[in-house]
Amino acid sequence: MSVVAVIPARYASTRLPGKPLLDRTGLPMIVHVCRRAAEAASVDRVIVATDDQRIVDAVTAHGHEAVMTREDHPNGTSRIAEVAEALPAEVDVIVNVQGDEPQIDPEHIDAAVERLRAGDEPMATVGSPFQPGEDPANPNIVKVVIDQRGRAMYFSRALIPHDRDGDGACPPLKHVGMYVYRRDFLPTYVELGPTPCEQAEKLEQLRALEHGHPIAAVIRTVLHTGIDTPEQYEAFVATLPAKR
Repeated sequence: MSVVAVIPARYASTRLPGKPLLDRTGLPMIVHVCRRAAEAASVDRVIVATDDQRIVDAVTAHGHEAVMTREDHPNGTSRIAEVAEALPAEVDVIVNVQGDEPQIDPEHIDAAVERLRAGDEPMATVGSPFQPGEDPANPNIVKVVIDQRGRAMYFSRALIPHDRDGDGACPPLKHVGMYVYRRDFLPTYVELGPTPCEQAEKLEQLRALEHGHPIAAVIRTVLHTGIDTPEQYEAFVATLPAKR
């Protein structure tokens, strides 16, 4: 069986328009994501899924694979499901690598794939302790709470869990923007109706939880966040001075 990483990428971003093609590092951001995903030992193939020809052109110009998808997808998982329909039968796991995660650690992809294969959940993802200088109250950094079985209980832009006594017994975890799916779950996901928390938080993974589909989670130390704002992109550029 094999694993394919699919990177959904839209040109129209509300907070940072055109962010897949931002290239102050010398490479479009989406190409950084492709390179990191391809380094994962568990990944056999990397595909960018987009509805914009400019992204296709940028990805293929740097030797990576991209496909055009429909424009009417409500979220990245739906776009990935379209790509999965055309993949060979031997592909049984799909990795959803967010197009705004140019610093994603390939080992974390491998850890999530391993966790999915070891359990019976239809999805898996990654959480991380917050690092010095990161603000857990920042709504641009999504938080996750994980139960004793290694499953996500909830995701939120708000600071969760609430530490009523301030003793630090249950520190917050940031969510890493990456999911691993069993291929046969994707058609199920796209048929699920939108849910209240998903719409309130604007977090597509909540749709699965609210419909009763568990999400496995592993904890790793992650030193980065996804890029949603100009400030976050500038911080990423600053980490690669030799490549600018």
